[in-house]
Amino acid sequence: MRKSNYDKFPAIRVNGTLWKGWDSICRELQSRVSAADRVLVVECYQGVFLEELADGLKALAADRWIDTRTLFKPEAEIERMTRPYVTDDRLFGFRANFSMVDFLDPEALAAARQSVRESAGLTVVCGPGASLVAPAADCLVYADLARWELQLRSRRHEIAGLGVDNRNEEPSRQYKRGYFVDWVVCDRLKKGLLERADYWLDTHIPGTPKLIAGDTLREGLRATARRPFRVVPFFDPAPWGGQWMKSVCGLDPEKANYGWCFDCVPEENSLYFEVEGERFEMPSNNLVFYQTRELLGAPVESRFGQDFPIRFDFLDTIGGGNLSLQVHPTTQYIRDTFGICYTQDESYYLLDAEEGASVFLGLKTGVNPAEMIAALNESQETGRAFDVERYVNRWPARKHDHFLIPNGTVHCSGAGAMVLEISATPSIFTFKLWDWGRLGLDGRPRPINIGHGSKVIQWERQTDWVREQLVNRTEPVAAGAGWREERTGLHENEFIETRRHWFTGPVTHHTDGGVQVLNLVEGAEAVVESPTRAFEPFVVHYAETFIIPACVGSYTIRPCGESEGQECGTIKAYVRFRA
Repeated sequence: MRKSNYDKFPAIRVNGTLWKGWDSICRELQSRVSAADRVLVVECYQGVFLEELADGLKALAADRWIDTRTLFKPEAEIERMTRPYVTDDRLFGFRANFSMVDFLDPEALAAARQSVRESAGLTVVCGPGASLVAPAADCLVYADLARWELQLRSRRHEIAGLGVDNRNEEPSRQYKRGYFVDWVVCDRLKKGLLERADYWLDTHIPGTPKLIAGDTLREGLRATARRPFRVVPFFDPAPWGGQWMKSVCGLDPEKANYGWCFDCVPEENSLYFEVEGERFEMPSNNLVFYQTRELLGAPVESRFGQDFPIRFDFLDTIGGGNLSLQVHPTTQYIRDTFGICYTQDESYYLLDAEEGASVFLGLKTGVNPAEMIAALNESQETGRAFDVERYVNRWPARKHDHFLIPNGTVHCSGAGAMVLEISATPSIFTFKLWDWGRLGLDGRPRPINIGHGSKVIQWERQTDWVREQLVNRTEPVAAGAGWREERTGLHENEFIETRRHWFTGPVTHHTDGGVQVLNLVEGAEAVVESPTRAFEPFVVHYAETFIIPACVGSYTIRPCGESEGQECGTIKAYVRFRA
């Protein structure tokens, strides 16, 4: 198991001023609203601690304070409004198309707007939807929150949904409401405020708020979209979790395990700016929203809009157990059933593997669909073990193997594997078919989705087809002095292309107008450089995922530091939009 200097806190240096602590923040805001009859708006993402905001900003001595939570429709009405989208399912809903104004009571909103117009002195409007109450405010602050921190707060039952107090619900149901309703609403509003906010507020660490000017935020996002960068990884335990990441990524050795690392999921990861020596945290999705074309490229934007379509994450089962046997929905099924435009095609790239590691992939030749579904249901109802190897192929898995998993293919990683999962972004649509009879970390049975799964399994994907189409489809592409390039997938049904480079010297890449995501899969460290010096050299370490924006164009990667003179390897993923 390789040790590395994996960076858990990557940050982009940005010029500007940072105000830290409520006293400093209040002094700065007071300087902007010191004259009479001023209006300060503090728009908030769902999950921000509103009580802390109110307490922290009390030094402003506002003559009138409007808490937007008092303007929401009655909770019962919001429950009825959102019910078709939240559904009764423990995990899945349907993507809503609401705007923030749909949650506000029209009469209460009109009265609040009138109050703002007639108020003397300083008026502060704070909370989700605040910018709708006073669209022409003298000062607009956006209090932001990344979804990973939001999830942690949900697990601790600390936050409520938009207009509903669901703090006592299990975290999976809170996440579901956020994913299908609340975050859609908040993102839609935030997109229109990124260009005009006067300040951006980071409240990820309770009691340690940080504020930067809106111009600093926007300049930082523009600069980030023109250079290689990393988002902030986050790690999570799992019932099947392993031990590899503890060593390689420098994690807490006292924890029982780490199963997941989300190393490039911009809709959930954070982005760090380093301003005046301090880390300023925000959702990395802000970059996707504000610099869409520069980051994604015109062809990718045309196809996916403001969705970042490529996801890299780690699945660690070294010293752990098998993942759940699962299948992902077909494109039409995910559209019809959940309102999502594209599905979770994926692949497993083996960063490392123990002796005897394996991947379960595709069905055995001659499998009878009705018999297999009946056996799965019987196992679920009785608790008796499902005979996985009677129905599903088990393939040996070695370091640097690549297994392709187009939607509708039954699969899971076995124990003893360190998987770099390269996939499309939709992240929660995994239909578990069998979970080896174990409980989740909460002590409850994990949700099983045989009903959904049975409707999307592609039964013709059996042994011979899988061997020919999905297992280690490596093809030489090109070679030069000190480098060679291989195509490793993905399957023709999937929109992501992957290329692997082995190199002992500089190798030239080009974005060809589309965003690219890479991971250093071999070697201690390498450096990404611009032939025209358009950005500073960017050093990456073993197992780190990094993003190359579309507008970067040409760039090179070569071994550096410990890896000078040694062979390194990268795996690169991008959207396949040319023949």
